[in-house]
Amino acid sequence: MADVIVNEQELMRFGTQCLMSAGSCEEHASKHIAVLIEADRRGHYSHGFNRLRGHYVADIRSKICSPNSIPSIEKETVSTAVVNGNNSLGAVVGHFAMDLAISKAKETGVGWVTVRGSNHFGIAGHYAKKALDEGMIGLAFTNGSPYVAPTRSATQLLSTLPIALAVPANNGDHMLLDMATSSAAVGKMELAKALGKPIPQGWALNKSGKPTTDPVEALPSGGGTGLPLGGEEETSGYKGYGLGLMVEIFCGILSGSDWGPHIRKWKIQNQIANLGQCFIALDPSVFTPGFQDRSQSLLDTCRGLVPLDPNLAVIIPGDRGRAREQKAEEEGGIRYKIEQYKNMLLLAEELNLEPPKPIHQ
Repeated sequence: MADVIVNEQELMRFGTQCLMSAGSCEEHASKHIAVLIEADRRGHYSHGFNRLRGHYVADIRSKICSPNSIPSIEKETVSTAVVNGNNSLGAVVGHFAMDLAISKAKETGVGWVTVRGSNHFGIAGHYAKKALDEGMIGLAFTNGSPYVAPTRSATQLLSTLPIALAVPANNGDHMLLDMATSSAAVGKMELAKALGKPIPQGWALNKSGKPTTDPVEALPSGGGTGLPLGGEEETSGYKGYGLGLMVEIFCGILSGSDWGPHIRKWKIQNQIANLGQCFIALDPSVFTPGFQDRSQSLLDTCRGLVPLDPNLAVIIPGDRGRAREQKAEEEGGIRYKIEQYKNMLLLAEELNLEPPKPIHQ
């Protein structure tokens, strides 16, 4: 069977019903599903509907997530805050905290908000990008389940610890960096397993501490361990390790949440996550005039370089995601591999819901 295309209205209807069936209110469910849809639209399938069945629905049904809780501010100054997510859905917490950071940046030029008591919030770039609507720079970070080994180790200690940075330019142009500080996200290995494909060398170690290209061996369920960005020490993996520690300090240590090996392991359903997150908004106008013109000049300079391969133009972070969004708009929906769509069908059957209807091509 060929790929399946599903329009976003159907995805929103189905995803929201799934979370509501598990126990979420409609407002929180739809807010969370919107993040998953954006991930798939931008081609980040590892963080989209791939996570719906085995992660978000499972967490609500096992009652280790309180999907209808409201985040609260525990401590704040004019430019900083500590937020307790009160164990709500990650996207609900993420929106609350990033909106707070933006509000503070409007007053003081910078808003820095740390979060404890949160859950997995999807793609970090979704929250960093919220700052663009206000002409601001946005950053978002999160910790998660231990999987990545520090350099010179084969011990699962840190999560993939992503960094997201959104920078405005002119006429809606922007840079959007959204990356793990590990060589790859766990979801990418899950997708490789589902599609029966090997993973690249340098992504992970097997349970014996040896490099592997088998996603089954690489996954936490197979006893695998992720490598920091850069891979092993001789290929500069210590740099990814250092970046990961930076994110953990911003998220876990600064917020008072769980951190590193103290966070529940991947897909454990009897322990609250208590994730730590960090959201920053910066108003560039308090620094130097003409920021967006200057950032546009930087982006244009990078894109204008002569490429090594004439068929592969030099791009900046976020360009590929926007190209995929444009393709989804042209096709009238998001394209999935049949294996991905079958997971939606399984979830629909499990929850006794109408599955998402594909577009007939």
